[in-house]
Amino acid sequence: MTDIIDDLSWRGLIAVSTDLEDLRKALDTGPVTFYAGFDPTGPGLHIGHLVLLLTMRRLQFAGHRPIGLVGGATGLIGDPSGKSTERVLNSHEVVAGWVNRIRAEVGQFLDFSPGPSSAIAVSNLDWTGELSALDFLRDIGKHFPVNQMLSREVVKARLESGGISFTEFSYQVLQANDFLELHRRYDCTLQIGGSDQWGNLVSGVDLIRRVTGDSVHAMAIPLITKPDGTKYGKTEGEAVWLSPELMSPYAFYQFWINRSDAEVPGLLRVFTFRGRDEIEDLEVQTAEQPAARIGQRVLAEDLTTLVHGPEEYARAVAASRALFGQGDLRALDEKTLAAALAEVPLATLPAPGDALPPVADLMAEVGIVPSKSAARRAIAEGGAYLNNTKVTDQDSVPLASDLLHGKFLVLRRGKRTVGGVEVGTG
Repeated sequence: MTDIIDDLSWRGLIAVSTDLEDLRKALDTGPVTFYAGFDPTGPGLHIGHLVLLLTMRRLQFAGHRPIGLVGGATGLIGDPSGKSTERVLNSHEVVAGWVNRIRAEVGQFLDFSPGPSSAIAVSNLDWTGELSALDFLRDIGKHFPVNQMLSREVVKARLESGGISFTEFSYQVLQANDFLELHRRYDCTLQIGGSDQWGNLVSGVDLIRRVTGDSVHAMAIPLITKPDGTKYGKTEGEAVWLSPELMSPYAFYQFWINRSDAEVPGLLRVFTFRGRDEIEDLEVQTAEQPAARIGQRVLAEDLTTLVHGPEEYARAVAASRALFGQGDLRALDEKTLAAALAEVPLATLPAPGDALPPVADLMAEVGIVPSKSAARRAIAEGGAYLNNTKVTDQDSVPLASDLLHGKFLVLRRGKRTVGGVEVGTG
């Protein structure tokens, strides 16, 4: 296998680290136990976390032992990194529920089979929950010079923007203590995390040096951004979740298939396990044949299969094809069809009385045409479809037998403009 540091560097997965050559030697010498933390500050993990998880997976494939830490304790506090204001503190019950989900999601990407690189899953509540305030201040806090804590970029930014509470100010101490605890328990000598975590990462390195005299490592991964520099899912409601309960496999598939050509090279390197030669060839093909969306299809296949499994990937492809007239809509299961229609303009109607509205009315209601008269023109010109069947009569009315799974209609104008109707059953 290619040197893991060289591979991570080529993929753009190293933003900054402690002595990189020293880390390379440690990784080359023998199995290194390393960890990354995931705080339950939301109901699940998203593709920002996936970058970290897949980096852990790469290191494990290279023979190293991962520890997936879920922040049952730190999730109750909230990391100030990347936040301009104080986080809203969630209840113990809410955080505990999120811990369970995130623990399962982390475990999905690591290998727990017995062996020298067998993964470990832990919660920092196991040791932090029993730590008294006096012990925390006496045994841990004494190793943190306040001037050094104030010099952290996240702290300086918060102080300049209005201040920071002692609760969030202490977060870096709690995270550093996690590294110390894992070093003691499992001989963990490397922590990895997002580049916005760098101050917290080096706090752990420094704490271990002060308490034990040992030299350990930290490595930060760049935050993955769009070509314009904005974060994926930064806008409220746009997070690309890994859980099928938070985002359907179909919507997840569509996210990857809809990436721009400019995004493809970086995303292929970060999110797929394909080799360098193959990725560089895909980059060339994507540039030379943009209409074929070759790189996007590889991303959608690899990521949907990895996160949701081959069966959900196959369902997503079938739904995508059927929605645009290249497959059988009636062959789609109800859950997949509903997920697909949730991604296009959708109108809801009450349970029908004697008859459903005319197709022209429905096309206007859904919004795939600007008006009923425009819908009638589309029908006359041969560009209107109901459930992938061309509509030829301007006064056509759907029948009850047209309702897919007894409640859905798929309307299309031309090849690409699709909408849906969901009819109430009550």
